[in-house]
Amino acid sequence: MPRNAFRRANRAAEVPTGSTRLTRYVADGRASIPDPGASVADGLAFAAAGEGRMALFLYAAPTPEEIAELASAWELHPVLVEDLVHAGQRPKLERYGDVMFLVIRSAHYVDETEEVDFAEFHVLVKHGAVAVLCQDGRWIDGSDGVNLLVADEHDRALLSDDEFLRRGPEAVVYRLIDAIVDGYIPVLQGIAIDKEQIERQVFSGERSVTERIYRLNLEVIEMQQTTAALDEVIDSLRAGFRKYGVDERLQTYLQDVSDHLARANSRVAEYRAALSQILDVNSTLVAQRQNEDMKKISGWAAIFFVPSLVAAIYGMNFRNMPELDWEFGYPFAIGLMLLLTGCLYLVFKWKKWL
Repeated sequence: MPRNAFRRANRAAEVPTGSTRLTRYVADGRASIPDPGASVADGLAFAAAGEGRMALFLYAAPTPEEIAELASAWELHPVLVEDLVHAGQRPKLERYGDVMFLVIRSAHYVDETEEVDFAEFHVLVKHGAVAVLCQDGRWIDGSDGVNLLVADEHDRALLSDDEFLRRGPEAVVYRLIDAIVDGYIPVLQGIAIDKEQIERQVFSGERSVTERIYRLNLEVIEMQQTTAALDEVIDSLRAGFRKYGVDERLQTYLQDVSDHLARANSRVAEYRAALSQILDVNSTLVAQRQNEDMKKISGWAAIFFVPSLVAAIYGMNFRNMPELDWEFGYPFAIGLMLLLTGCLYLVFKWKKWL
């Protein structure tokens, strides 16, 4: 099972039963809380009742029943409904009639485990309505999505600018993307700190650093895939400016977000290249240490081979052997062993093999 899918399965068990949907009505740029019993269809009716109105639906941890209600009220395409139910997709932008569908991923760095925790968001946009589904049960900052039911973090992130909200549902989408891209900065800072620590470990000769390099490199690769795919989404949004008559201020706003994302992309690419170089340096240092170890092993093997050779020669017990009946034969053999062993030890020490 993929790592993020495993995390998603674990989080699903943490989601409480009952509705996980929050609804906000926006009129003339000002957000309000509807009646507790308001349905998705009621929100769409509110948005259609006049100009400058919008309904925002935020699902902290969408259930199949909530997705079915949303699909019925929005008259969603079956293929789109299937995507909403199964999730686990790369960032993308698709259009189904008058509904724009986006998949975007936020990132949160967990310093204790040195992992990047990704959260998947599905965003539906149509005239006068926006639906945001937190598919991993997490908000942008990595906190539990169920906390959104009692907190105003979503309001601060998406609905805090009245003037901006007057420009329609796209304003909410762009603010969500902006908040997600801003969240990449602390992730990259965490990766940078770990990279510096790894560099110090490599040059200090710690043997356990190789696994850490591989693990951090995996996180950087996944981060690069996320930022690159989001860049494609922003390009697709930009391509639809003229076709869908997007407000010029929103175009400028999205361009600023794109600039921030480009810088994040550049830093991720730098970290990936740096980790590759660090891995090469570490491999070289490991090979050098192995060569040093082999020198020591070879040196001691040669030293112990000499007395073994002398002992083997004098242990053959042939009838006619020199020194076999010599009175000083045994001291001579022992002395020869010590002499040759000492000479080899001094030679290897001088060669810095020992």
